[in-house]
Amino acid sequence: MIQGHGAKAAVLTAPDSIAWLLNIRGGDLPNTPVSLGFAILSVSGAVDLFMDGRKITPAARTEFGESISLRQPDEFGMALATLGTMGTSVLVAPSTAPVWVINQLEAAGAEIVAKEDPCVLPKACKNTVELQGVRNAHIRDGAALCRFLAWLSEAGATGEVDELSAVDKLYGFRAGGDNFKGLSFDTISGAGANGAVVHYRVTPETNRKLEPGSLFLVDSGAQYLDGTTDVTRTVAIGSPTTEMRDRFTRVLKGHAGIATARFPVGTSGGQLDSLARQSLWDVGLDFDHGTGHGVGAYLGVHEGPHRIAKRSADVPFQPGMIVSNEPGYYKEGAYGIRIENLEVVRAAVVAEPGDDSRAMLEFEALTLAPIDLALIDVTIMTAEEIDWLNSYHARVRSTITPLVDAKTAVWLEGATQPLSYKPHANSNHCVVIFLLSDKMPGSCSTGSCWRCYRVLGKPILSPCLVRKSEKITA
Repeated sequence: MIQGHGAKAAVLTAPDSIAWLLNIRGGDLPNTPVSLGFAILSVSGAVDLFMDGRKITPAARTEFGESISLRQPDEFGMALATLGTMGTSVLVAPSTAPVWVINQLEAAGAEIVAKEDPCVLPKACKNTVELQGVRNAHIRDGAALCRFLAWLSEAGATGEVDELSAVDKLYGFRAGGDNFKGLSFDTISGAGANGAVVHYRVTPETNRKLEPGSLFLVDSGAQYLDGTTDVTRTVAIGSPTTEMRDRFTRVLKGHAGIATARFPVGTSGGQLDSLARQSLWDVGLDFDHGTGHGVGAYLGVHEGPHRIAKRSADVPFQPGMIVSNEPGYYKEGAYGIRIENLEVVRAAVVAEPGDDSRAMLEFEALTLAPIDLALIDVTIMTAEEIDWLNSYHARVRSTITPLVDAKTAVWLEGATQPLSYKPHANSNHCVVIFLLSDKMPGSCSTGSCWRCYRVLGKPILSPCLVRKSEKITA
């Protein structure tokens, strides 16, 4: 990749790129297991690592072998000057490299090749070992989250739980699991109106109790030796309002739109983003953040180059990329809703491939935790969306039940019960669907049906058609 850009070496300044390239982790930054330093990667594969030697364990030094030279950080400037003196073409990522690095190279006579970090794309495309580790981490994380949600189902409505105590309780469940190394970011624990603040961080001054009739949004994640997690669930404390259920269900429909998407190779997140927003757009609503970001493998909880968003999301998806799926809705001063799973991109099997078929991709959910059934209005969901949710919940139940205590298992059984399709009778939805005629157009029982309904198991994407009095109920 470096040679392909006409360079002889690359200067790496992003800590996660260095960590990934050398398969090392550290503790210099909170929540992200990296060590600060710099590296020069040659086209030969040799690496000069400029890092405080006290950070490198004897075992890591042994694994480095002869291709990795550990040098003191104060030698970095001289190494850049040497590259310049030799007239070397050096790849430098302008989006991440300090200006000082570029100035040093240019002053010494190096030819700057301004291209993105060569580690970013291969780091994003996890290999089979990384993916297996990430899946294992999500199973353990799912068990911890289910224990928390089961506890919350009883404690939440007592009036004794607040945002800070919920954070501590969830941390305790995670910390007891294997390979736990810490949080992947500070937990967002938003009760009531605080949940409408997208990047809310609870403090003793802002701390609120969970109150009956409110929503509680918890966005959290952990670092495990084999993977990084990031998950958001919104939970009803007591009985939710009709509006809360409508908004939650629309967010869920958007989440399902991404989760079930199948798309050609070469598709980017910008082309998929509207799938997460359409149900909100239908009623004049939206959310003002991206739909998804990349996630590392026991690295940063945010990584590129891929994402799902309205803008700046033009990097095509590739198998092995992990991306969050997190549409939301936020009513200022009232409540916030977000549903987030991590998804991994994988090749999709085309059911009946033909000569003109294209290679397709799809998502596989990594996160395993129930979505609150009390907040779902099934009358505005399609049969396909309900089938997806039931299948997801069945997978959660079968995977997590063997890992939790008996009381949590009983809660999990109820929290993942299958839903039934119940179309809503109003001016925009048909309860009575007529059989198709050969040619004769007609109307539905409400006189204005332009949505997609199912007749005899097949979707109708046009106005209802009628044949005399023959009809079936959906």
